[in-house]
Parts: sequence; C-alpha cells; structure tokens
Amino acid sequence: MKQLAIGQRASCSKTITETDLVMYAGLSGDFNPIHIDKEYAKQTRFKKRIAHGLLTSSLLSQLLGVHLPGKGSIYMNQTIRFTAPVFIGDTITATGIIKEIDTLKNTVTLLTECHNQDKELVLTGKAKMLVPGGKKNE
Repeated sequence: MKQLAIGQRASCSKTITETDLVMYAGLSGDFNPIHIDKEYAKQTRFKKRIAHGLLTSSLLSQLLGVHLPGKGSIYMNQTIRFTAPVFIGDTITATGIIKEIDTLKNTVTLLTECHNQDKELVLTGKAKMLVPGGKKNE
C-alpha cells in the first residue's frame, strides 16, 4: 500500500491475433460467428470479425494483477463499457490510473482504459482492487 499513490499509472499492450479469438472461443464457449466466421462477419456492420469484448477486457487482468497495483492484489469489482470494436491485428494498450486509495480497507480504485494503436478508446471502466500490505491482509 505504501508505494501506491493517486495518479500513479501503468500500461501493458498486446496485439490481438486470430489464434487469440479461436482460443478464447474455445475457453469461453462463445462461438458467436461475429468472432469466428469471416463470411458471416462480412455481412455485419463491422465488415470483418471482431474480438470478444471480454478477450479485450482480459488485458486488465494482466495490468492489475502484475503491474498496478500488482502482485498479490485481488479483483473486487470492475465496470466495463465497450466504446469501439477490436479487430484481428489491433494492438491494444490497457492503462490503469489510481483514482482512490482507502488505507483502512486496503483497497485501490483505478480508472481502466484500453486504446488501440490509433489511440482510439475501445474500453473504459473502473476497477476496485484489494491490495496486500495493510494490517487486514498482512
């Protein structure tokens, strides 16, 4: 807790691949053709396959569990609003910015955002994390 500060930020990036979509579909059971069927996707408003929204949001797990607040922290809740589609080949950067620190409850609240390589916001939300190092969870 002591090393965390309001305004502190961290980011991580990943390029979304066709393999990611196929593996996520297999893992989640979400075989919606908008994600896995090229011919179907051509007929949609997006004209090509889009990544699963929760595949994109899974970058937040790496961000929050490894980078900020980091190892040992536990997700308490997350809000998510998807603002733009993510396509195969997009490089997504997940960013977290600490907005609140509650030292009594050992929690940190962060603004969470994902942007594509063109700096377009594709996801926004807020995460609340239980962090190690306080009296309640030492």
